[in-house]
Amino acid sequence: MTRRYVAFEGVDGAGKTTVAALVAEQLAARGFDVLTVREPGGTPTGEAIRGILLGLGGVVSDWAEALLFAAARSQLAAEVVGPALEAGRAVVSDRSVYSSLAYQGGARGLGIEAVRRVNEAGLGGVWPELVVLLRVDPEHGLAREAEADRISTAGLALQARVAEAYDRLAAAEPERIVVVDAAAGLEAVVVASVAEVLRRW
Repeated sequence: MTRRYVAFEGVDGAGKTTVAALVAEQLAARGFDVLTVREPGGTPTGEAIRGILLGLGGVVSDWAEALLFAAARSQLAAEVVGPALEAGRAVVSDRSVYSSLAYQGGARGLGIEAVRRVNEAGLGGVWPELVVLLRVDPEHGLAREAEADRISTAGLALQARVAEAYDRLAAAEPERIVVVDAAAGLEAVVVASVAEVLRRW
C-alpha cells in the first residue's frame, strides 16, 4: 500500500497553514481521501500542549520545548495520522517532525540527530514521506505573520538559524524534501506544491 503523508515546513510566516489547506483542497478535488492535521495539536492532548508551547508569556526550556513537541506529535501519530494512513487516506500536515529538527535541533542548538532520536522513539515509523519546504526570507516571513506566538517573538536571529537548519536538512535528504519558493504569489506556490506531491503519489 502506498503511504501518502506530506508535510509543509518553513520558517514562521512562510505560509504553511494557508498552502497546506489549499493543496489539500486540490488533492481532494482529484479524488484523494485527504485528512489535514496541524502540529502541535490535532488531539485533545496535543492542543493542550500547543497552549503551553505557543502561549505568550510562558517560560519553557529548550529541551522541555523539544520534548513537549515530541509528545504532542507522538499522540497525533498514534491517535490520528497512523490510523488514517493504515486506512489508505492521504495526510496533509501543517508542520511535522522536521519542524523540531530545524527549530529545536538546529536553531536551539540541541543537535538535529539528538532531536531526531527522541522523535523516532515516539513516532513508531509514522514519518512524512514527502516534505515541502516553503522557502522565504526569515525577515519577510516574520513581517507577514498574522499573530505572534512564543516562538516567533524570539525574533529574527532564531528564524535565521531555523532557515539555515532547514536548508541543511533539504541538502541531506533530497529524496524526501523538496523546496518551493514561497516568495512567489500564492497561486504559484500552490500549483508548484501540488505538482511536487502528485509527482510522488
